[in-house]
Amino acid sequence: MTIGSRTSGDNGDPVPPTAPNATNTGSNTAQNNGQNGDGNGKRPAGPAGPHLLDLTIDNITPNTIRINSQSPNARLTYLMARLVTHLHDFARETRLSTDEWMAAIEFLIGCGQISSDVRNVSYSITLLYSYDIQGVDTDTIQEFILLSDVLGLSLLVDNINHPKPPGGTEGSVLGPFHTHDAPTLPHGASMTSDPAGEPMLAICTVRDTHGRPVPGVTVDIWETDSSGHYDVQHADREGPSERCVMVSDDEGRFWFRGLKPVSYPIPHDGPVGGLLQLLKRHCWRPAHVHFMFGKEGWDRLITALYLRGDPYETSDAVFGVKQSLVVDLDKVDKATAEKYGVEEGTWLLKHDFVLTTQAETEKLRDELATEALRKLGLNLKLVDHLPVPDLD
Repeated sequence: MTIGSRTSGDNGDPVPPTAPNATNTGSNTAQNNGQNGDGNGKRPAGPAGPHLLDLTIDNITPNTIRINSQSPNARLTYLMARLVTHLHDFARETRLSTDEWMAAIEFLIGCGQISSDVRNVSYSITLLYSYDIQGVDTDTIQEFILLSDVLGLSLLVDNINHPKPPGGTEGSVLGPFHTHDAPTLPHGASMTSDPAGEPMLAICTVRDTHGRPVPGVTVDIWETDSSGHYDVQHADREGPSERCVMVSDDEGRFWFRGLKPVSYPIPHDGPVGGLLQLLKRHCWRPAHVHFMFGKEGWDRLITALYLRGDPYETSDAVFGVKQSLVVDLDKVDKATAEKYGVEEGTWLLKHDFVLTTQAETEKLRDELATEALRKLGLNLKLVDHLPVPDLD
C-alpha cells in the first residue's frame, strides 16, 4: 500500500464509509434539518465503530486508542496504542503549552520543507508493512497539523492550556485551514461568494462568565464552501472566501451571512490519509463553522459550532466535537428577515459565546496542573504556569 504521493490538483473525495450494522443516530434529524439528507446517498449515516463525543484531558487517550484499534494488524494496533499513550502522557506530564506545541509543529514543517522544497528530494521509504512514503508536497497542506489532529494531540493540548470554568465556551481544534488574509467586514456582511450554497444568517453574542457583554473582541470566522472545500484548497483561488474577521459591538454582538456548513473529508491524499486507511478510520468531519476570539486580557478561544444530526457527529476524524458545541439551525422569520436584510426562510444560527479572562484561565490551569502532577507523583513546581523540576 502506498502512503503519501500527493497528486497535484487531486481533490477527489472518497465515498463516505457505510455502516450497514450501525445504529442510525441522526440521519432523520439531518434530513429534517435539510442537511445531508437529500436522498442521493452521498453522505449516509455514520459508520460503525466507537462513538466519540465530549473528549477531555482524562478520556481522550483511551478513546484515541479505541478508534485506532480497528485494524486486523495486531502489531500496528499495539504500536499505535503505545505511541498515543506516551504522546498524550508527554503532554500531560510537561503541561505542554500551546506555544511549545506550535513550535514543535513548525520545526517538523521545516524538516518537511527542506526535504522537498529546498533540496527537491523525492524519497521512498519501504517500511515493515510493505508500503511506501513518496514525495509529499508540503506546499499545499500543513500535514503535520493534520497528523496532530488525527492523533488527538491538538485537542489535548488545547484542553490543557485553555480549561473552561462552568459556563465557559469550550474549545475545539484549529485545523490547518485558518489564514491571515481574511477581510474585516461590517456586521451583517456576507463572507461567501459561493452561489451554490444554502445561505445562512448567524447572530452571535460574546459575554463574560458573569453574563456581561464583551465589546471589541476580534472574531475570526471560516468555513468550507458548499462542495466541502476551503478556499485555499482551490487551485484558482483569487482571494479569501467563506472567511472573515469581525469585531463585537458595544453590546458584545456580531452577525454575518455565510453558508449552511456541510460535512467534508480532511485531506487524505497524503501520509495522514494513508495512516487513517491503515487504521480503518474514515477521514470525515461533521458540518461546522470555525470561530477564533481574541482580545487583550482575555484567554484566546478557538472553537467551532457543529450541526446536530450530522452522520459524523460522534466520529469526527479530528476529535473536535463537544456536546456543548452542537447546535440546531432554525429558519429566519419575517421580522428577523426585515431587520437583517435577508430572505425569510434563510437558515438561522444563533449562539452566545462565553469568554474567560486570562487571569481566570491561568488560575484554573494552575489548579488543574498541580492536581494532575500530584496524581502522577511528580516532584515539579509551576514557573510561569508551566511545570519544571523542583530542585529546591
